[in-house]
Amino acid sequence: MKDLRPSTDVLPVTEFRANTSEFLARLRANKRPVILTQHGRGTAVLLDVEVYEDLLDEIALLRDIRASEEQIARGEGIPHGEAVERFRSRLLK
Repeated sequence: MKDLRPSTDVLPVTEFRANTSEFLARLRANKRPVILTQHGRGTAVLLDVEVYEDLLDEIALLRDIRASEEQIARGEGIPHGEAVERFRSRLLK
């Protein structure tokens, strides 16, 4: 995800509402998030769909890594060589 630029990427919801198409086109083009404010406080973040999907994929990967590390810490892992042997034997079947 590209860096947020507060000068252009933080705006009141009323400004967004008045220029929705323009802001959505800019969002698709520059892939930077847009933070909408209401009464001077952040209320929502708009993301390009591809950026959002990439974030979901990254979160899923990080969760898998964390689960794997927890399994290894509990002694539930197997040595790399054994994993390779199991994988190869399945491929040869």
